[in-house]
Amino acid sequence: METFKDWMNRRLPTVVDTLDAAIQSDGYIPNEEGLDFSGRNAIGKILDDMLAVLFPGCFSKEPVGREVLNFYLSDSLRHISFRLLKHIRGVLHFRCTKPEAAECACDKHAEETLIRVVESLPSIRALLIEDIDAAYEGDPAAQNRDEILLSYPCVDAIATYRIAHLLYELGVPIIPRIMSERAHSRTGIDIHPGARIGSRFFIDHGTGVVIGETTRIGRNVKLYQGVTLGALSPFDSDGHPLRGEKRHPDIEDDVIIYANATILGGTTVIGRGAVIGGNTWIITSVAPGRHVYNTIQNT
Repeated sequence: METFKDWMNRRLPTVVDTLDAAIQSDGYIPNEEGLDFSGRNAIGKILDDMLAVLFPGCFSKEPVGREVLNFYLSDSLRHISFRLLKHIRGVLHFRCTKPEAAECACDKHAEETLIRVVESLPSIRALLIEDIDAAYEGDPAAQNRDEILLSYPCVDAIATYRIAHLLYELGVPIIPRIMSERAHSRTGIDIHPGARIGSRFFIDHGTGVVIGETTRIGRNVKLYQGVTLGALSPFDSDGHPLRGEKRHPDIEDDVIIYANATILGGTTVIGRGAVIGGNTWIITSVAPGRHVYNTIQNT
């Protein structure tokens, strides 16, 4: 009978050689000029530090007093800038279509993107304050805004989305999805960074919410758990999913969507002030101000 030691010496090398050959051939391996795939965890740590800059003392690992706040912000942002720049540069080089040094503008693009992101943090924080205000005003169970900031999963998910969305809009590949999927795994809220979401956005409870890439959401919208803003999965003549199409719905201002509602399709528009009841299935537009339940009623 083969012992563990025999297996280690005789058969494990075959597994190693097989994996080595596969990884070398399919390109999923880090290299000095490309993407460091081990950077996923590092990006998560950078994101934690960015959230801590936006809300010191809430997302930071230790309290930050007023007397040291300026130093804390300066030190944190310097470290964030150097680390995030490295990863932005890496993914841009990885996806570069003009790798020759004379033509490649990835380094310049990376620096410009990093500067834009860091300089946008005050405006992102202002948006998040509006989101927290909407949560407090929309949830009678909330005792105060601190409770929302410290304990509501939507804050983590929406804050991550707003950072990831900016990176997405600036043409940074991969990193926005790493950020959004990390928030998804932590909160159960899945917001694609390509979605466009206005101010005063609140997700109550949150678990199971899905917001697709081409979704557009207006101002002062409230979702409950289990809501899906998804696609009707359009296919081409060969049966392949269409890319680059408007696949997800538009939600106009002041809409409320209750638990487990499913709204699908790129031409579906939920009009301003509409209320969508729980467990509804919607694939056509809803007029402004209308209330839709399992059976349609006008109010």
